[in-house]
Amino acid sequence: MKFLGYLAILLVVAKSIEWAFEKMEIHPILAHVLTGILLGPFALGIVKPGEGIEVLAQFGLIMMMLYMGLTSNFSAIAQNTKKATFVAVLGVAFSFILGFATVYLFGKGFSAAVFVGVTLGNTAIEVTSGVLVKERVNRRVSAILMGAAFADDILAVYLIGIITGMTSGNFNAQSLLILTGKIFAFIIATLLVSEYIFKRSRWFYSVVRNLNVFFTFTLILTFFLAIIAEWVGLNQIIGAYLAGLTISRLRERKDPLVVTRIKLNELIGDLQVVLTEFFMPLFFIYVGLMFNPPIKDINVLLILALYSSAVLGKLIGCGLGSKLVGLSWEDSIAVGIGMGGRGSLELAILTFGLSTGLIDQGIFASVIIVSMLTALTTPIFFKTYLKRQRLKADES
Repeated sequence: MKFLGYLAILLVVAKSIEWAFEKMEIHPILAHVLTGILLGPFALGIVKPGEGIEVLAQFGLIMMMLYMGLTSNFSAIAQNTKKATFVAVLGVAFSFILGFATVYLFGKGFSAAVFVGVTLGNTAIEVTSGVLVKERVNRRVSAILMGAAFADDILAVYLIGIITGMTSGNFNAQSLLILTGKIFAFIIATLLVSEYIFKRSRWFYSVVRNLNVFFTFTLILTFFLAIIAEWVGLNQIIGAYLAGLTISRLRERKDPLVVTRIKLNELIGDLQVVLTEFFMPLFFIYVGLMFNPPIKDINVLLILALYSSAVLGKLIGCGLGSKLVGLSWEDSIAVGIGMGGRGSLELAILTFGLSTGLIDQGIFASVIIVSMLTALTTPIFFKTYLKRQRLKADES
């Protein structure tokens, strides 16, 4: 009963703050993390991050990665794959370099610097998509933004695998090649299965038609690929993400009655309700509950430096990449600003890094604050920039 009481308190407070933030157009992730910080050991100490909440949070993380895969769309970015990938790679590279240099110069050690560089390299696709939904952007910029954010997720999957390898010790060039081979073999094999089962096979149609069976099949596949991913030395969330990614290919299926798309949308809709109202809030609340650094370990200068690295890394890397693939400077800057948000995947990586000892509470707290700041400021910067560009266009 005590556990259920704590659970109820956490959810009520989280949803209350979320509704208040909605009026200010602040991303709900911030409300959930803030709830954990306020009610957890760092502030009021009402709730501690116990095993029960941890289990629910980890299950929520698996479901969240499944959902991210399900909502990915290959066909939407097919025309800009090479350009978007190039933009994403430059954005990751510049963010990694600036993040690594910042942490290393602050004397936090090589492993921690690599970890933070990898963490800051990713863009939160949910922040990017949210920005595009609320703002009118030309199709080319929109395609590059979503394509680059999607490619960022794929790169993050690879880099998470490398981080997992780092935690096992004795990580050298040979083990890196083996790990790279495992990752690509796992991803390619999974996508090949998706091509011949989810996109082409006729027997799978009977599974899709029954939503209950389809839902159960999706969960089984998610757990199966998560277990396989862990078995080959990767992280479970890689398998969960790929499970959603493979099932999302049902959109490409030739179906005159559009039954598969309807059922896929119904599945995503059902998952979205469970995720947004229960599992995702619990995961991010748990991240907030784990936020408990000594006050002396909160380095404001480090936070400001990391925030600058996070914003400038994407602005310079993605902006330059967009210019090199043929966009105007105005559109390139828009892409660089739009790619600046960090969110769910970064917090998942941070939780993993803290639990495995790659980072300490000070760095954990600093990067959480940076992720929250970028999720908060990216939509504001993007909206302000577009407004100025439209005013210039009207004046001319």
